[in-house]
Amino acid sequence: MAWLLVVVAGLLETGFAVCLKLSHGFTRLWPTIAFACFALGSFGLLTLSLKKLDVGPAYAVWTGIGAAGTAIYGMVFLGDLVSTLKLVSIGLVIVGVMGLQLSGSAH
Repeated sequence: MAWLLVVVAGLLETGFAVCLKLSHGFTRLWPTIAFACFALGSFGLLTLSLKKLDVGPAYAVWTGIGAAGTAIYGMVFLGDLVSTLKLVSIGLVIVGVMGLQLSGSAH
């Protein structure tokens, strides 16, 4: 259950990063409100998961999902540059996160 919380928190991190961009420096109300909701949800779920998980692997999974998800969202929906190097790099992030997750142990 704790890992599920980390995965959902990572997806919410993608949401807050995208909303941060869409807020245009907190000058647009609804993306700013969405940013705050996603951020609070993401940090809250990560905090709950850390009661059961080691911080290193959990944090790596959280940031990895957020980073990969944000990059993919940007390429698909925001017109960010798509390149082979970027796609390979996202794959490496995912593989690295999986390795850290597999090396971690719950208490």
